[in-house]
Amino acid sequence: MDENDIDWDDAYANAAYIEGGEHFPKMWAREAAEFRKLSDHDLNIPYGERPRERYDLFFPEGDSKGLFVFIHGGYWLSFDKSHWSHFAAGATAQGWTVMMPSYDLCPDVPIPAITREIGAAINHAAKREAGPIVIAGHSAGGHLAARMMCEDAPLEPDIAARVRRAVGISGLYDLTPLQKTSMNEKLHITDDMAAAESPILLAPRNGAEMVVWVGAEERPAFIRQSKTFAGTWAIKGAEIELNVEVRKHHFDVIESLADPRSEMIKSALAE
Repeated sequence: MDENDIDWDDAYANAAYIEGGEHFPKMWAREAAEFRKLSDHDLNIPYGERPRERYDLFFPEGDSKGLFVFIHGGYWLSFDKSHWSHFAAGATAQGWTVMMPSYDLCPDVPIPAITREIGAAINHAAKREAGPIVIAGHSAGGHLAARMMCEDAPLEPDIAARVRRAVGISGLYDLTPLQKTSMNEKLHITDDMAAAESPILLAPRNGAEMVVWVGAEERPAFIRQSKTFAGTWAIKGAEIELNVEVRKHHFDVIESLADPRSEMIKSALAE
């Protein structure tokens, strides 16, 4: 099919192809609120001056093994940290402190500014929490997790050296196709921005380890993005693990983060 014949909005539509997809955000918010009632946490820690520059920490029982970061998705246009708290359950049960940041959204800020905010959030939390760092993200959060593994990531050198690996879950690693969607009326992705912010086009940090995870029932565009990114970064020298999880779609593939025995958690936290 010629690219001019592709309906790019349809290619990156998720909820329309998931039975009951419109109900997931309310479910996430409800389960996250319930988790916060039962967890040991410190909420709304500022890492900058803007109102959304806040993160939550969720603590394990006993001493912490390190810092696990989860960056939410929403096409850089929606959600905040409050929808995802329950996905800290897997890593905290394995003894890790979990950090979940909010960040400013498009069109209030451009995607490069969001990248810098995530770097600032990790720099701030890492000075508070010792040990190795694992960075995970879903969808647009997968893009941001991968950006933290690039040579030009906005992480302080000593903190970047502590990052063990990143886990991109159904990530967006090439921003070029999104220029052709109606979302770009708010994302404002230019050619220069796509070149500067697409991890697939950038160099991985020396020694970078990346777990690339995607559901087998996702939209073909997301599966293609994950497979192409994994292959490209493997050629560029990164250590890549690619997982295509059967019977999972874009909204339920992240459920494995809540299960301390899941293969996703095992891959993320492997020593």
